[in-house]
Amino acid sequence: MKVPLLDLQPQTEFFREQIIKEITEVIDSTRYILGPKVTKLEQDIAEYSGAAAAIGVSSGTDALVASLMALELQPGDQVLTTPYTFFATMGSIIRVGAVPAFADVDERTLNLDPVKAAEILEADAAGEPKIKAIMPVHLFGQCADMSALMSLARQYEIPVIEDAAQAIGAEYPLVDADGDGEVVWKKAGSMGLAGCFSFFPSKNLGGVGDGGMITTCDTDFAETLRCYRNHGAKPKYYHSKIGGNFRLDPIQAAVLSVKLPRLEEWHQQRRENSELYRKLFAQAGLAGEQISLPEAVYSDVPGAEEHNIHIYNQFVIRTTQRDGLREYLQGKSIGCEVYYPVCLHQQKCMEPYGPYNTLSLPIAERASRESLALPIYPELSDEQQEYVVETIAEFFRS
Repeated sequence: MKVPLLDLQPQTEFFREQIIKEITEVIDSTRYILGPKVTKLEQDIAEYSGAAAAIGVSSGTDALVASLMALELQPGDQVLTTPYTFFATMGSIIRVGAVPAFADVDERTLNLDPVKAAEILEADAAGEPKIKAIMPVHLFGQCADMSALMSLARQYEIPVIEDAAQAIGAEYPLVDADGDGEVVWKKAGSMGLAGCFSFFPSKNLGGVGDGGMITTCDTDFAETLRCYRNHGAKPKYYHSKIGGNFRLDPIQAAVLSVKLPRLEEWHQQRRENSELYRKLFAQAGLAGEQISLPEAVYSDVPGAEEHNIHIYNQFVIRTTQRDGLREYLQGKSIGCEVYYPVCLHQQKCMEPYGPYNTLSLPIAERASRESLALPIYPELSDEQQEYVVETIAEFFRS
């Protein structure tokens, strides 16, 4: 049996006729830059995410870049973020002339640890503050601890840019900022100043190429982002800012609009797949011993069962025998992937920017040695999941 890490074919076949119809409409319209298809998707994503506005951009990476550009950071400014995520998080910071300040991650979620973040911010505030923003990542489909991080942002009067590339539709029990302790469920991308999404084909909502979106509840910031998206021009040919070509093309917008109504169903299927994995690993006697399974850490919050507390863009297990297991699974035609084998502070490209490789971020570094993603896509069959777990059990018995 073959089990790919991701199989887009069932989705493609299901939507084929509708997608071709939508793409044909774009071609026949001759509106190939922005236009009504992009506007419609922006409106739909803003409504879905609980944001005031959404701005379609060319990729998740460019969503981060444009959002940071709109903050008008200065050379030497720092952005507090996680060392354990995809490169674009750090790369976007460097590209706008700032540098990252890394805090270690939480052991359970592998998201930015607010306790460690508080220590970094306190030390930074002891001198002339250099940290001008916080960029948490909602890794693998589960929101970071936004109540704590938003509290820190208010304390130090700095904005939060959510890297929600892997977490569209994920929900978080945000504690009301007014201090009365009320919990308000918020979707990723609606809590910070801006939320940045990716429509890379492997995401829960994926296009047929690159695409991204920025959400915000600040309408003035939305207008600034639209300006930066189009070379900093407003009106056309009058440039008040140095922006970029960050526009989402209408073909991607058309495809994504076709898929968006199914997104909640796909989230549910991914959650069901995660629960079957838990059952199968427990039956095999692996959970908690040789294998650590991902946790949906907000499941004990009242009402959590009614919300997308984890959308499982990836189902990432941890084991000290990761490399051997990966090789064994690949030999049995089971797709798996390491997210991520090298922490950002250890990347060679960071050498010119400071002694980052001397940082001690032990939880992130251990995660990079132990983490392995298993197939979790919505169309995954029970038989395929059983084969995956049986094969993992074989590995540990051998």
